[in-house]
Amino acid sequence: MPIAPEVLAALPQAIGRPYYAEWSNDGRTWTKCRIAAGSASVTADRTAETRYSAQADLADVTEGRNGISALTTNVRLWQGVQLPRRDPVWFPAGRYSVTRTSRTAGGVGVELDGLEDDLRSASFPIARTVGPGSARQLVPQLVNEALPGVPVAWRAGIDPDTHVPQIVASEDRWAVLSSGSDSTGTSTGIAAALAGEIWADARGVITVGPVPTLDDPVVWTIARGIGGALIRPTSETTREGVANVWAVSGDGGDGSPAVGPAYAWDDDPNSPTYAGPDPIGDPLAPQRLGLNGVRVRVQRYSSSVITSYGQAAQVARAKLADSLGVQASLSFTSACNPALEAGDVVAVEVDPRVWHRHIIDALSYTLGAASMSCKTRTTSRRL
Repeated sequence: MPIAPEVLAALPQAIGRPYYAEWSNDGRTWTKCRIAAGSASVTADRTAETRYSAQADLADVTEGRNGISALTTNVRLWQGVQLPRRDPVWFPAGRYSVTRTSRTAGGVGVELDGLEDDLRSASFPIARTVGPGSARQLVPQLVNEALPGVPVAWRAGIDPDTHVPQIVASEDRWAVLSSGSDSTGTSTGIAAALAGEIWADARGVITVGPVPTLDDPVVWTIARGIGGALIRPTSETTREGVANVWAVSGDGGDGSPAVGPAYAWDDDPNSPTYAGPDPIGDPLAPQRLGLNGVRVRVQRYSSSVITSYGQAAQVARAKLADSLGVQASLSFTSACNPALEAGDVVAVEVDPRVWHRHIIDALSYTLGAASMSCKTRTTSRRL
């Protein structure tokens, strides 16, 4: 999220971390309320069913039809950074649906899930067809049927005017929006066919954006031991999920000709996941050239929403970028950066003068605390 450079640089020296909540039963009028100290924890996780989840004890509120309800209430959390001789700078920390309530001494305890939970639960009452039309037309329609008044945003790298053919949807709204599949295993997800993903961001805006890669711009440089920014890193590696060849096709399920497959592979001879000069047209090249360390790991993806070879090639490149190299994860505690989102790319000084690019997969913090915990991943191509 946007943050002024001087605020980012001064995070370890912040003199205060104020916070508050707002709640609403109609999505239009919001009532501000206090949060019991130390009770509000927030988690943002790219791999979870909802990008944001939280729990908090809301003070000076009541339960019921005109108060906090697990049926109708939305909650917005806010956190601030207080710097010397300045007003607090405020950042959203998620918009949520209340999924569970409990009485506390001073108010109501709530368990909170991001707005994706409402989209998942809003199944189609009867089977229906979706499309044809552009993603720009279809995605807001599917979202607003379940979440009236909630906007949809498109991030750079996604073409919302991409044509979506007619899709037969049995019941799962989220599967159509995200990355679901039909009974044959063919993908029907609109966001996945755009080489992207869909989530509710910290403001509660349903967002369609590209799958993050290590080539994305670095949003935060975390130096070891400077101002207490990076406190405690631990790392591990695995080859789980590694693929160096992707074959992506459109199945032509609406009667149109099948598309592809389009191929993408790791063609960097210096990469530990090098797939050879041409694993499709010349699979024996590693044998002939004495490249005895080459191992081909192939993944396939088919979608009824992919309608052109160029679209298939774009999806193949996106999936390749997300699956190359031995996966290395890093867990660390740092100064709490309220602008950081899951999917952001950071540069971390893991050893003195040794910097790695990492994608933030998950982060968590307690509102009011000076630190946050992060879990990231990178690949051996970036080590």
